[in-house]
Amino acid sequence: MNWKLIIGLSMFGLAMGLGTCYFIGPKLEPICWLVIFLVCARQVAKYAEDKYFLHGLLISLFNCIWITGIHIMLSADYLARHSDEAHNYAKMNAQMGMTVTQAMLVMGPVIGIASGLVLGLFCFIASKFFPEG
Repeated sequence: MNWKLIIGLSMFGLAMGLGTCYFIGPKLEPICWLVIFLVCARQVAKYAEDKYFLHGLLISLFNCIWITGIHIMLSADYLARHSDEAHNYAKMNAQMGMTVTQAMLVMGPVIGIASGLVLGLFCFIASKFFPEG
C-alpha cells in the first residue's frame, strides 16, 4: 500500500470539507467531486503498484474522516450553505432523536464507504488505461 499517496490524496477531502462550509455550494459540489475522483484515479493508477481498488476505498475513508470532522466543527457554517442537509438532519432529529452531530457521525462513514466504492472502481478502471510509473 502506498500510504503517502493515500494520505496525500485524502487532502482533497480536507479542502472540500472547508470549501463546502464557506464557498462551494450544493450545486457545484458534485462537479468538484467528479474532478477530484478523476484526478485521484489517475494518480492511483500511476503511483500505486497494486490494489488500486483498495487505494481508492482508503482515500475515501480518510476523506470521510476529514469532512465529517470539519462539518461537525463548523456545522453552523456548513448547514447555512446546505439547506437540504439541514432539513434532513432536522428530520433525523424528529424521527430518531439524533442531534446534528450524531447524525453527521452516522452519515459521514456511510457516505465515505459509498463514495469509496465508487472511487475504488474509478481507480481500478484507470489502472487499465494508465500504466503505473
